Amino acid sequence: MDIRNQNLEPDCFYHIYNRGVNGDKVFQENDNYKFFMSQFLKYLSGVCDLYAYCLMPNHFHFVIKIKSQKELFDFFEEKNERPIKRGLHSVESLVSKQLSKFISSYTQAYNKVFDRHGPLFESPFKRKKIDSEKYLKTLIVYVHQNPIDIKKNFQTYKFSSYTTVLSSLKTNLKRREVIEYFDNLENFIFCHNNIIDLKF
Repeated sequence: MDIRNQNLEPDCFYHIYNRGVNGDKVFQENDNYKFFMSQFLKYLSGVCDLYAYCLMPNHFHFVIKIKSQKELFDFFEEKNERPIKRGLHSVESLVSKQLSKFISSYTQAYNKVFDRHGPLFESPFKRKKIDSEKYLKTLIVYVHQNPIDIKKNFQTYKFSSYTTVLSSLKTNLKRREVIEYFDNLENFIFCHNNIIDLKF
């Protein structure tokens, strides 16, 4: 089945990830990372909740939970759009459409700044449904440990949600819910001390 025909279902967790075309960098400067996250919130906070993320120089990872069917319908109403049963403008396609807008908005801004043309990321974006709590926890740890691949300390890496979970600063991340999946903060830290090696 074509990944583009796999709709992101309400109330379900997903691993969303992608890399630059030909493995090229998609973040050159600190401001790129910050702008990328601001665009994520702009286009996606109304349709999904964020549980973990990590932005690497040439790729990204998000662990998200799609909002409920009612919340997705409410999002349509806020935009003054009428949901239809099938196609690009249906509720079924809403989250994928917002993800595409998010990627497109970042690509356009990046291309303008760095005087380049064409796609920045591979298409379509990758998605995997998370079908168990065990897999969800494993994936959160895996995502946070990504900086190890570029010889960085994941515990102090600036562009992931690991330090956000440990902090008390205001955040759009579902910090409390993440900690609850690990029972408490101490166990969250303990679980991250074991290196996870997932293949994608």
